[in-house]
Amino acid sequence: MVGKTKMVPFLLEDKMKEVGGRYVKADQPWEPKVVVDGRLVTGQNPASAKGVGEAVVKLVAGKRGK
Repeated sequence: MVGKTKMVPFLLEDKMKEVGGRYVKADQPWEPKVVVDGRLVTGQNPASAKGVGEAVVKLVAGKRGK
């Protein structure tokens, strides 16, 4: 989207799909998108930072209660 695809050896989305990973993207470019899968928390872009932090806190808080 920012025109830098020729500067990197591969796109992460393509590599994840190639090795059987699940790739989920936001409905609109640059909007927050956070995915939690077990103990793995990922965010699509800088707009996702707050949501990633909240998801991590939720996971850590849940571990303390067990």
